[in-house]
Amino acid sequence: MNIDLSNCDKEPIHIPGKIQAHGFLIVMDKQFVVRFHSDNLHTFVPNMPANILGEHVTAIEPLIGTNEPPNFISQLILFGKNNGFEQTNPFNTDIQGKPFHLIISSSAEYYLLEFEPARSDSETDVQRAIGRSLSEMLTDKNLQNLLKNSVMQVKSVIGYDRVMIYRFAEDGHGEVVAEAADDDLQSWLGLHYPASDIPQQARELYKRNLTRLIANVNTEPSGIVREDNGDVTPLDLTPSQLRAVSPIHIQYLKNMGVASSFSISLIYKQELWGLIACHNYTPRFIDYRSRESAKLIGQILSSALEFRQDEENQFIQERYKTAVDQLSRLMLKDNEIEVALTGNPVTLLDVTDAKGAVLVFENNIKKLGNTPADNQLTELIGWIKANINESVYYTHHLSAEFEQAKAFKEVASGMMVLTISKELGEYVIWFKPEQLQTIVWAGNPDKPAEVSSNGMMQISPRKSFEEWSQTVTGTSKPWGAEEVKSIVRLKSEISYAINQKAGAIRLLNERLKQAYEELDTFSFTISHDLKNPIAVIKSYAQILSRDKELKPQALKALDRIREGADKMNNMIEEVLDYSRIGRSEPVTTDIDVSQIIKDQVKDLVLVYNAENTRITIGGTPRIQGDPVMISQVFANIISNAIKYSMKSEPPVVEINGTENDLEVVYTVTDNGLGIDIKQLPRVFELFHRMDNVGDIEGTGVGLAIVKRIVEKHKGKIWVDSELGRGTTFSIAFRK
Repeated sequence: MNIDLSNCDKEPIHIPGKIQAHGFLIVMDKQFVVRFHSDNLHTFVPNMPANILGEHVTAIEPLIGTNEPPNFISQLILFGKNNGFEQTNPFNTDIQGKPFHLIISSSAEYYLLEFEPARSDSETDVQRAIGRSLSEMLTDKNLQNLLKNSVMQVKSVIGYDRVMIYRFAEDGHGEVVAEAADDDLQSWLGLHYPASDIPQQARELYKRNLTRLIANVNTEPSGIVREDNGDVTPLDLTPSQLRAVSPIHIQYLKNMGVASSFSISLIYKQELWGLIACHNYTPRFIDYRSRESAKLIGQILSSALEFRQDEENQFIQERYKTAVDQLSRLMLKDNEIEVALTGNPVTLLDVTDAKGAVLVFENNIKKLGNTPADNQLTELIGWIKANINESVYYTHHLSAEFEQAKAFKEVASGMMVLTISKELGEYVIWFKPEQLQTIVWAGNPDKPAEVSSNGMMQISPRKSFEEWSQTVTGTSKPWGAEEVKSIVRLKSEISYAINQKAGAIRLLNERLKQAYEELDTFSFTISHDLKNPIAVIKSYAQILSRDKELKPQALKALDRIREGADKMNNMIEEVLDYSRIGRSEPVTTDIDVSQIIKDQVKDLVLVYNAENTRITIGGTPRIQGDPVMISQVFANIISNAIKYSMKSEPPVVEINGTENDLEVVYTVTDNGLGIDIKQLPRVFELFHRMDNVGDIEGTGVGLAIVKRIVEKHKGKIWVDSELGRGTTFSIAFRK
């Protein structure tokens, strides 16, 4: 029988068609006409007319807020549209003599009006208690103590039976890393929960809505009544506070014996780090103001987590950077690159947290630390040559990729490979040992399946939460982002040192010579055999577009042809530039970089209509080089910084030059899209563009040209970036 393992991930939890029954919902369109309402409306407002669908909001305002001024809902919406609904939420009103909160949000072409009781079940004044708790929460700098303090304070404030901090791993599964629970409850600290318990689309909603209340799992949700106008598009309740809960999750909570749950999202680098998950074994309602106050705990804790993690990353980054800098100096000083990398107090082992490393260079193999045996290395290197095409490759589960690695998993369950030259079979290989893990799951992580109405076996909520142990073998501690960045930078330094020292005897020079000859032929073909036909195509398109009898669709197609011809022509010109730079030698002179940068910034701001971009120019020390080529370098780098930061709020570009006794280093930093860590090694490859650039113009040639120019000037260029947080290009020119 077929089993559908993805029904949890496919569940449309943002459009449930129902709300939790402790409040009611009215939905209006942009003209303030009621289009939906929850079917429990008359439970809360008995004197409401039987049918309000199609009515203007002014017809129902007096029935909802009897003591409110006329048009108060319309005025709240108009104010919220201009200033944000967080400024108006919640609006205090009373219905049938009872205090209620009105919470307004926008969803597509509708406004959601949600009405909730304004009093919590608990007597605790959450808003007052929060201030005292925050200072208690942040008393300890140790991360684990910070988490422990946080759950204790949250429990004291909201009074739930169990409060946990639930941290997500890279694969989506979660672990309880801190807990405060009533004495009569069994501890869940350290238990792991499979990723399917909180599927991907639920994790996305936790990023949008930083708190989530399920007041009573035993209460039937209220359906939503809609106007019968033929439109069957489901109502998107993503921003809703009352949005009903997935039946799968409700049953899951019932199976755990939980009657009410409340969660506060923890965000790190704009991603979901984890949850403060609160469980109560009797129903518990928390009013909106109290939930917003509790959200502050999550935001403060998220900031503290980010600060602690950034502090740790900075320390690690500096340690690796120091090691790479020392190796770079040793390679330029020593005649033997192998000795520089392996024969000094600082070695290849210092640029990562690996316990073993191997340098395969100029037909020699040099081992450091704990590595596989010689015969095992020979087999592994053969596999690398046949299967690894990336310039930087890494895995923390080598035996899953290379089965023979099981024989040496104790020393090499994790592997990172830096390819120096695939053609010559030269590599640096780092190894991490096996990290045996006994993971204690809250029940069998393989969810049970049951037969659905369509005959498919579907995942059902787990019924058993008995501890279930699993021993994970053959894996190492994962490679961190700072380790990958360190290796990318080391690759640049090794390539630079090889290019400085290698000479004509290396096979690379012969291949470059052959490549230049082929590129000359290719350039000639492009220039003579492609540019002329493209010009003809464009000319014919222009002539045809003058025909006044052509339909708009045909004119649009001709415009597309002309645009395509221009794009192709631009790409040809860039490829020709790339070719010419390879053949021509720079005409070196003393360059006023300041003027070049100012001219480029002025032109590029005009070209990209980027007046809102905040561009800062710092130091601009003079350099020696070819003015035309150097101008091309800064044009490409600054252009990219402006283009890829335009969607940031606000876009920021910083340009700065520093110098020491040996070199002048320029950095261009933006706060734009950033580059995925896996893409960093390929940034300077010809025709390579990042996956996240979308419709931003470009051919993938510019950075290849920049790298070639910098190398012509015997300089070096490298990049440091983080997805969603911007990019820094660094260019070093020798004095």
